[in-house]
Amino acid sequence: MTRMTPSEAFVETLVANGVDTIFGIMGSAFMDAMDIFAPAGIELVPVVHEQGAAHMADGYARVSGRHGVVIGQNGPGISNCVTAIAAAYWAHSPVVIITPEAGTMGMGLGGFQEANQLPMFEEFTKFQGHVANENRMAEITARCFDRAMSEIGPTQLNIPRDRFYGDIDVEIPTPMRIDRGAGGERSLDDAADLLAAATFPVMISGGGVVMGDAMADAVTLAERLGCPVVNSYLHNDSFPASHPQWCGPLGYQGSKAAMRLIARADVVLALGTRLGPFGTLPQHDMSYWPEDAKIIQVDADSKMLGLVKRIDVGICGDAGAAARALTARLAERTLAGDENRTAREEAIVDEKAAWEAELDDWTEETDDFSVDMIKQAAAEEGSWMHPRQVLRELEKAMPPRVMVSTDIGNINSVANSYLRFEEPRSFFAAMSWGNCGYALPTVIGAKKAADDRPAVAYAGDGAWAMSMNEIMTSVRHDVPVTAVVFHNRQWGAEKKNQVDFYGRRFVAGELEGGENWSEIARAMGAEGVRVDQLDDVGPALDAAIDAQMNARRTTVIEVMTTKELGDPFRKDALSRPVRHLEKYADYT
Repeated sequence: MTRMTPSEAFVETLVANGVDTIFGIMGSAFMDAMDIFAPAGIELVPVVHEQGAAHMADGYARVSGRHGVVIGQNGPGISNCVTAIAAAYWAHSPVVIITPEAGTMGMGLGGFQEANQLPMFEEFTKFQGHVANENRMAEITARCFDRAMSEIGPTQLNIPRDRFYGDIDVEIPTPMRIDRGAGGERSLDDAADLLAAATFPVMISGGGVVMGDAMADAVTLAERLGCPVVNSYLHNDSFPASHPQWCGPLGYQGSKAAMRLIARADVVLALGTRLGPFGTLPQHDMSYWPEDAKIIQVDADSKMLGLVKRIDVGICGDAGAAARALTARLAERTLAGDENRTAREEAIVDEKAAWEAELDDWTEETDDFSVDMIKQAAAEEGSWMHPRQVLRELEKAMPPRVMVSTDIGNINSVANSYLRFEEPRSFFAAMSWGNCGYALPTVIGAKKAADDRPAVAYAGDGAWAMSMNEIMTSVRHDVPVTAVVFHNRQWGAEKKNQVDFYGRRFVAGELEGGENWSEIARAMGAEGVRVDQLDDVGPALDAAIDAQMNARRTTVIEVMTTKELGDPFRKDALSRPVRHLEKYADYT
């Protein structure tokens, strides 16, 4: 036991957990602890808005595999973080949000910046710790950090501001890290039996493969099976795109090759994925989920097994350990699938080639609305580009080891078909939460954790306006990134619903303000480039990456695109409206 202040106990527990970076905005509520961050080796990265700080902590955690930490002033500073912590929750990111609270003697009196902060985060955290007594500062702080890793998600550490003061006797706890196993012997044996008997097995490589650093294990097992491998939704970095068995992502705006191949499966191995509902929805007018196939699901959270899809075998275990265990069980066995392995390999090659050819030819959208928009662009602007062509050019210009974050929205969703990666911890999206304003701050956090890797954010102009202020954080604190802003002057994803279901009656979807995002970027101290010629897209990205990696400059590339729209964003949730009142009769 060592005599110290609660602030010192708090900071020393952070140090014991390897914390060297915290994102947030300074505040009096935790200033006594903040005062000793620097001598403890902890950098507080000041942001423009606390939501951005929590997104940065998310990106930091997803790249590093360590805790991402965010802190802010009690009350409004903390409430600003709720949206971003929800995104971290659905991304299974080990983010610790530290929430200094109003002092204990003023609670309930309606004092300055007073709020009940635990209920705010109850739905989006795996554990909530509250320091009611300063003598438990180190204990509860340590537990929040332990649970973020063991529960694979955000935790909250709530500290009344007067609990930082005093003198206490403390022993700093040693961090506890759980060694996850492969799963139960019986379930692994059952899974091996199903895989051995499969004639057309397909593997879904999910987020658990990324978080468990298990890509090599997934590749080894896939090669033993000779099976097509598809990525779960928005986990395009869970299997190397150059591998001949890789077929692309499932889900919204995913790969037709992946969908056509999984539709043929007699056994599906869902490795490290919860099989979320939005990632298995029909797409491209294909209902591709193989309802008659045997399903093996591997997930570290037993509550996810069989939750969304009917399964035949559930394995509660680490994705990598489970893959190794299954590979060992199949090593000396005769596989039924070996008889048609060559035919399966040919099917993979053919389906991938057909999909790539379709993407090459899919230079513009062909629905009536998009055709009208193309004609309008030709008549009025002349040089605005087709979104799919832009995405293809960006794909070709992507540097090795790139990290890409995507915001929510129409063009960003279409990007799912064009983003390919060779290593894990490379692709970041808001997952099922789907909030706007995600991409830029998240990639700043990712860059802070992996400064040696190029970092690129994709955002539409609507989402960009929510988060572009964090360009100042990037510039001020030497965290250079590249942002690509798709300027199509609309809320595209929701507007497509108005096209398909509401007779093109556009309400609140237009963003025609004449903004020049490249000029605004320059005003914030970054480089700003506006691109309206397709031949300039790749060179603009090349130059921006060079500036990021060699001159440590942040660049915003504003690409001027037409108003073409992809498939409707929520086809599962909408139907054509019925009107009963006479004055609305024409609105059907």
